[in-house]
Amino acid sequence: MFAIIGGSGFEKFEAFETIEDLDRQTPFGKSSSGIKRVKINNIECLFLSRHGENHEDLPSELNYRANIFALKKYGAKAIISFSAVGSLRKEFKPGDMVVPHQYIDRTKGIRKHSFLGNGIVGHISLAKPICEVMSKKTQEICKNKKWDNHFGQTYVCIEGPYFSTKAESNSYRQMGADIIGMTHFPEYALAREASLSYLPCCFVTDYDCWDDSIPHVTLQEVIEVMRANNSKAFELATQLLPLGEKLFEGTSCPEGGLRTGLMTPRDLIPHEAWTWLDVLLA
Repeated sequence: MFAIIGGSGFEKFEAFETIEDLDRQTPFGKSSSGIKRVKINNIECLFLSRHGENHEDLPSELNYRANIFALKKYGAKAIISFSAVGSLRKEFKPGDMVVPHQYIDRTKGIRKHSFLGNGIVGHISLAKPICEVMSKKTQEICKNKKWDNHFGQTYVCIEGPYFSTKAESNSYRQMGADIIGMTHFPEYALAREASLSYLPCCFVTDYDCWDDSIPHVTLQEVIEVMRANNSKAFELATQLLPLGEKLFEGTSCPEGGLRTGLMTPRDLIPHEAWTWLDVLLA
C-alpha cells in the first residue's frame, strides 16, 4: 500500500474519499492530525497531512517519528511526499515539480531524527536517500505533462519557520542546493530506517531571496500557485497509485534500514523496545 504525505498546499485533496480516520497514537507520541485511509479512483492508500489537518504544526514541531511509524504500522510499503519548496535556481520556476535525489540538512538538531537510541545502536546509509527506482518511473510518466519537471536535484532543509537571509540563500546555492524547504529532514531518513521507499515530489511556489533582480511575489500569488500545484499533485497521484508495487519494483530500499543497520545484539535490546521495533523490521 502507498502512503501519501501532503505538505503545505497539499493538506487535503477534494477528490479523496475518506474510508477511515486512523488512531494517531504511537510509541513515539501522536502523529499529525488528519491521518486516514482514503480511496483515490477506487484505489486505497494512506494519507497524512504533514502539518496537521488544519496546518497547526510548525516544521520544528512535527512528530516525524510518529508520522513514519504510523504509516508503517498501517501497512505502507512506500511513501509519495508532496511538498511546497522555494527555488534557488532560475531554471526551477514557480509551478515546476522537482524530484530531488540528494539532501543537505541545515536544521538545528532539535528534531527527533532517529528511531535509534536509548540502548539501541545502529548506522543507516543515506548515500542515496530517496528511491531512485520510483523517481525514474515517475520521470517516464511526467514526460508529457503540461508543467515542467526536473529530476535529480538537491534539496536543502532549513529549520524555519523563518525564510533565509540573502546571505544564507546564496550560501546554499554555493553548497550546490537547488531547492529549499523545511520538512524533508528527518522524514526521508526515518523512512529509510523503516525500510520504506520514499519519493519526494516538490512543487515550487516562488524563488528564494538570493537574487534581487527576481521580483518577490505576494502571499496571494503564492496561494494561487499552490492551488495549481495541488491539482498537479492529484493528477500525478492518480497515475502513480495504479502502478502498485511495480512503481518501486527492483528497489533496494526495503532491504536496508534497521533490518541490516542494527549493531546492538538483538538479545540485548530492551524488551519494551520490541513492541515498536517489530513493526519497523516487518
